[in-house]
Amino acid sequence: MPEPAATDRPRLTFFFPAYNEEENVVETVRRALDQVGPLVDGRIEVLVVDDGSTDRTPELADKLAAADWRVRVHHQPNRGYGGALRAGFENARGELIAFSDGDLQFDLAEMERLLRRLDDPGRPVDAVIGYRIRRRDPPHRIFIAKTYNAIVSAGFGLRVRDIDCAMKLFRREVFDGLPLTTDSPFLSAELLIKLRARGARIAQVGVTHRPRAAG
Repeated sequence: MPEPAATDRPRLTFFFPAYNEEENVVETVRRALDQVGPLVDGRIEVLVVDDGSTDRTPELADKLAAADWRVRVHHQPNRGYGGALRAGFENARGELIAFSDGDLQFDLAEMERLLRRLDDPGRPVDAVIGYRIRRRDPPHRIFIAKTYNAIVSAGFGLRVRDIDCAMKLFRREVFDGLPLTTDSPFLSAELLIKLRARGARIAQVGVTHRPRAAG
């Protein structure tokens, strides 16, 4: 595939935060290119946000970027999950911005569901967020997540089934002038709360969740 001109904007930036993901980063990038790329006719940018990793994640990510112009790496000191997401939003160049996690718990091919819903002309929306149909985490994590989701939803009037699900897709313009401030895991909630306050149209679709394979 020929390298585009520097002024050509990708249709989609797909990014993921990576903190000590040496066992997963190569496969996550491969799946993003092979499974998500064709959904946008190859007009994809895969952005790895290296959040101060202390293992081989930075080295492996840089090798991937050197081998394929569609891959970029953003290195930063460790800021935490929310800080890594903010860096992804700030550095994305695509017309659309999507993210997932770098631990292979989500089926990236299911990004097709989110894109199809976003592109539905009869039901226009600004963002599509996933919810885990069956969450494959230890019971205590599921309990904590459900409690957190209920408290945040009730406290801020969000009608969201799975606030922290790491399968989300946005039109780039929703971030124009949108101040995101936290570096904590509350970032997803902050983002959805502020989008709701702006009147953004948000759809939800079910996605598959798998046990963490490594790392």
